[in-house]
Amino acid sequence: MTMLMQTDEYSHASNFTRKVRRLYDRLESLPLSLLQLMARVSMATIFWRAGQSKLANWDLTLQLFASEYKVPILPPEFAAPMAAGVELTTPVLLIVGLATRIACLPMIGMTLVIQTFVYPQSWVEHLSWMTFLLLLLTRGPGVVSLDHWVKRIFDHGTK
Repeated sequence: MTMLMQTDEYSHASNFTRKVRRLYDRLESLPLSLLQLMARVSMATIFWRAGQSKLANWDLTLQLFASEYKVPILPPEFAAPMAAGVELTTPVLLIVGLATRIACLPMIGMTLVIQTFVYPQSWVEHLSWMTFLLLLLTRGPGVVSLDHWVKRIFDHGTK
C-alpha cells in the first residue's frame, strides 16, 4: 500500500512539474517585440502627460521650475522649455518607433536629473522608467516600429 501511495505521489509531483515547465515554456515564447512595444507606449505616456501638464499652465510651470524643480546651473526660463520640448517630442518618436534609441537618451538624462536633484525619494518609480528606457536603448524598439522597417529597407538596399 505504501509503495502504491509513493508512486501516486511521485506521479502527481511529476505531473505538476511538467505543467510548470510547460507554463515556463509558454512564458518564454512571449515575443520580445511585445515587451518593447509596451515599454515604448508606457514611457511615451508618462513623458507626454508631463509635457501636457506643463503646457496647461505655463506660469505655474515656470514657478515650479524656480521653486520645486530647482535644477543646478539651468535657469527656470531655460529648463522649463527644454523639459517640455523633450516631453513632447520624444514620446511621439517612441510611439511610432522612429529613432527610438536616440529618443531614449534625453529621457534617460531627464530621469537621472529628476532622480538626483528633484525627487530623490521617488527612486522606485525612476528605476522603473530607467528599466524600460534601458531596454529600449540596448535592444531597440522591436519589429513593430518604423526603425525596424527603415533597417530592413537599408539592409535590402545594401545586398
